[in-house]
Amino acid sequence: MNCIELGTRSRRFALNFSYREEGGDHMKQSILTILTDWKKWNFTVSHRIRSMKPLLFKAALLAVLLPASARAHDTWLIPDRFEAAAKTSVTLDLTSGMAFPALEVGPKRERVEAARCRLAGRTIDISDISVGPKSLVFKTELSEAGIATLWMKLPAKSIELKPAQVEEYLAEIDPPQSVKTQWATMEPKRWRELYTKHPKTFVRVGDTTGDRSWAEPVGMALEIVPEKDPALLREGDELSVLVFKNGAPFPDFSLNAVVGGETKGETRKTDSAGRVVFRFDKAGQWLLRGTDVRKSTRTDADWESDFTTLTLEVKAK
Repeated sequence: MNCIELGTRSRRFALNFSYREEGGDHMKQSILTILTDWKKWNFTVSHRIRSMKPLLFKAALLAVLLPASARAHDTWLIPDRFEAAAKTSVTLDLTSGMAFPALEVGPKRERVEAARCRLAGRTIDISDISVGPKSLVFKTELSEAGIATLWMKLPAKSIELKPAQVEEYLAEIDPPQSVKTQWATMEPKRWRELYTKHPKTFVRVGDTTGDRSWAEPVGMALEIVPEKDPALLREGDELSVLVFKNGAPFPDFSLNAVVGGETKGETRKTDSAGRVVFRFDKAGQWLLRGTDVRKSTRTDADWESDFTTLTLEVKAK
């Protein structure tokens, strides 16, 4: 349990909250952001409770924060540039948040089971990893020309949501009707979820003529694979992608595409072959994201899920 105490210069009180990595750290950061804004309005942070009536203000603050904490916190991997010369290095940020591509909360170093780069037919481990203020930072050499595919393997993590949070979560990720029905009929209602996140990105390195490695899955449990060279995307282009679950095409899966600076994006379902097509109507950085949630048979979880993300750059015409 953590405590932040806040208020006006004449009235102060404490807000107690609990949080978990990564979504809970985001909630903590959200509170601190609000505090920063409030200081501009003559609000201050205090280490003492000087108010006898904190409940109304606490409720108002939670009304703002809890909807955000209930929503899916995307975790993405984004390079400092999507094009690089051979024999140079690239820096990548791994972060969780709700305002792509802004860096918000980085996972702990121990949360990364593996970090890999596939380039010119060779896969290497990324070992240069450091903790940044709002991300986990990775650096790797790009020794040859080609399409570099970079991805992370994160171990499963548990979280528990309240029924009201679950409703908003399901509305956002748009799971199959079977999941919604299972939740609606579940008694007693309990949502203990074991989730795993699968972030991936691409970097174009030098001359990539003839390199089609972008079309080859890397073996993630839930993975987005483009059917067109992602390094050649221009504003107005369409991109067909395949979604694979445990190596097989994943039909009827909700995938969302959102451009940097926006929040909602567009959600489409994969067809029977696991394929979905998006049109990129704006230049900039894009995030493809989707969540597969299903009932669990484990004793320590009621639900299990896999989150997948892919970051891309779309150039202006």
